[in-house]
Amino acid sequence: MNILDKYILKEFLKNFIITVVSFIVLFLIVDFFEKIRMFLSNNASIAQMSSYFAFSIPMIISYILPPAVLLATLITFSSFSKFNEITAMKANGINIYRITLPVLILASIGAVFLFFFSELITPASIQKTTHIVKVDVQKQKTLGFFKQDEIWYHAENAIYNFKMFDTEKNMLRGITINYLNPDFSLNSRIDAQSGEWKNNQWIFYNLLITRFDKNNNPVLEWSKEKMINIPEKPADFKVIQKDAEKMGYFELRKYVKKIKSEGYDVTKYLVDLHGKIAFPLIVLIMVFIAVPFSLRSERSGGVMQSIGIGILIGFSYWIVHAFSMSLGKSEILPALFAAWAANILFGAVAAFLFYKVNT
Repeated sequence: MNILDKYILKEFLKNFIITVVSFIVLFLIVDFFEKIRMFLSNNASIAQMSSYFAFSIPMIISYILPPAVLLATLITFSSFSKFNEITAMKANGINIYRITLPVLILASIGAVFLFFFSELITPASIQKTTHIVKVDVQKQKTLGFFKQDEIWYHAENAIYNFKMFDTEKNMLRGITINYLNPDFSLNSRIDAQSGEWKNNQWIFYNLLITRFDKNNNPVLEWSKEKMINIPEKPADFKVIQKDAEKMGYFELRKYVKKIKSEGYDVTKYLVDLHGKIAFPLIVLIMVFIAVPFSLRSERSGGVMQSIGIGILIGFSYWIVHAFSMSLGKSEILPALFAAWAANILFGAVAAFLFYKVNT
């Protein structure tokens, strides 16, 4: 690594660290004002609030790393352009591709880092923040757990087992409820294909109820649809349900394979699975977009202009990515294309702009 590379990396890392810290502080401030009423109404302690915001930081880092790289690149190269440092480098026979190389290498490392950070750190931190809010602060009971890619819930006189729980639609699938006697012997059992929270009650579909008479002989009752009176509401199961954001790539891939083999619709999870690969690569794409834009401001210059461009590009990516992901989950677009659509679009724009840049 020569002196020039060290200088470029030094300036980039300085701007990157400032940008990351600024984003984290901004996110924490906004989240504080959103959550403060909830914390105060539940008499949350200072320790609980501090723990919540501390465990929120990994999730924030996962979200803001790509725009932070974008802004840091824009600010760094706009500054080089403004003070004619790019011109000086070109005059010494160094083209823009070589000038950009140290940042591209660092961005590639950042993309790998973001994948493994989102795999190993972020899911655990999201689970912890959810536990702090739901259990520690709001005092919701956690009588179940997510094990072997299924939900197990221990009620007062029964044990529930669900293959999956759609938190958006409040739908249970692959339901088994074992009702127990005081001596823990089996009293009755319910097996249902699905269950829906409708009009403040659970409606089970395609269910088989097995009861045992005095001689311990099973008595079967099949129903296409029936209201089942259980005290738990969707909120009770949401405390223990693992959404896609609470799982890393490999855990989610295992979960998708399991529920797919059991015949359940995996479209929603499949989109999220592909998204976990696609999203980290946007870090590299952002550099390719940022460099041409920053060099275009050679005459007008200005950090504020770079920040404005960065915010606009960042918001545009989030809008396109969120929209395409929602189309994938609605089965309008194939899952793989939906997850990669924003990367393909912004990658094509980045390649075009980088190709057209004056080297």
